[in-house]
Amino acid sequence: MSDLFSVSEKVVVVTGGLGQLGREFATSLAKAGAKVAVFSRRPVSKETFDELFGGLADSVRIYEANVTDKAALEAATDQLIADWGVPDVLVNNAGIDSKPDGAADQNSSFETYPQKYWDEILDVNLTGVMLCSQVIGTKMAEMGRGSIINIGSIYGLVSPNQALYAYREKRDGVPFFKAVSYAASKSGLLNLTRYVATYWAEKNVRCNSISFGGVKTGSFDKEFIDNFLERVPMRRQAEKGEYNGVIQFLASDASSYMTGSNVVVDGGFTAW
Repeated sequence: MSDLFSVSEKVVVVTGGLGQLGREFATSLAKAGAKVAVFSRRPVSKETFDELFGGLADSVRIYEANVTDKAALEAATDQLIADWGVPDVLVNNAGIDSKPDGAADQNSSFETYPQKYWDEILDVNLTGVMLCSQVIGTKMAEMGRGSIINIGSIYGLVSPNQALYAYREKRDGVPFFKAVSYAASKSGLLNLTRYVATYWAEKNVRCNSISFGGVKTGSFDKEFIDNFLERVPMRRQAEKGEYNGVIQFLASDASSYMTGSNVVVDGGFTAW
């Protein structure tokens, strides 16, 4: 059974692999025996690499490539293939959202929400996934195997509940809305997943998505966390390592007959 879930010697690309969850995925897969290529939009010094991935220098490599730049993705992929071979797994993890403490118009009402933020978030969260899947998935299809894992959100399944954020106006005197763009991008990701899954099914390239709930980061207001947890049956956020298992499952042969599916890992949030 352990061999069924093995990722040993698999070549895995993790986009956005320097962020909190991306780094967790990359580290977990590398420790499980995979060769992990982190695609990052910025270069990384040796000191930073050692800080992030100390002890994993033989298993993790950084390739500079912005997910919205197809030419950069092609160059990084060609270099990766020269180094380690055609990837077996692609984890489309890179993503952005409006910052809770950002400019007021990032979290403005739907009626006045600026298009520039819509474009920015859709460009990374949806177009970026399409480009990475196009560039790397094509190489996988030529080899007749591969697994693409798209990182989604509960807000691709349900609309953000604006009541969770109502405390902000009471506290700060400024209305705060969870913006439309993030939810739209994650909802679009679900059908992009199905499209790629069916398009490459006969090439044995699988594509699945994961809809995550909240993860403990320490970066949210206590009021928000309290409000959010009232709506989570398990009454807690995920620890950052609790998503590693489903990533390894979808990367491994244990999920060999699974494609076009969405796995919900949210502590029960969408069950109510």
